[in-house]
This record gives sequence, structure tokens and C-alpha cells, in this order.
Amino acid sequence: MTKPNLSNPITIRLPEEILAAIEQIAETCDRPRSWVMVRALKTYLASEGADILAVKKGREQVAGGDVHDMDDVLEEIHQIVNRKVA
Repeated sequence: MTKPNLSNPITIRLPEEILAAIEQIAETCDRPRSWVMVRALKTYLASEGADILAVKKGREQVAGGDVHDMDDVLEEIHQIVNRKVA
């Protein structure tokens, strides 16, 4: 198995109850704390983090003029639906 490229170590301060939960999970899974934290961060990045980046991308598209008039979009949908019914 290929090892991932790792960053330099970072320092983070956590609320004690979060660290305690991380330590319990790590002990239960017989894994290091960093393994638990990386999995938690990956889960965050795949959900809420991805949503935040999608909003950022949308704002950039709007600022760049990459937009469509809502009435035009609804009309196109209406035409597509009518063709499928007919």
C-alpha cells in the first residue's frame, strides 16, 4: 500500500471533551489519535467543507458573469417536460 504524502506536523488546541472522545475511539480501534482526527477531517471535508467550497465556486461564477436567467431555465425545463409527456 502506498503511503500518503504527509505535511509537516501541526499544533492544534482542542476542547478537552473532544480530545477525550478522540482518545477513546483511537484506543477502541487500536489506532493512533492522528488516524481518528484525519478520518474526522476527511468526513468534514466531504460534507460541510464541500458545501462551503461549492458556494464559493458559485459566487465566483456569478461574479464572472456565468449565470442564467431563472425564467429562461424554467422555460427550458417546461419544454423538456412537455416533450416527454407528448
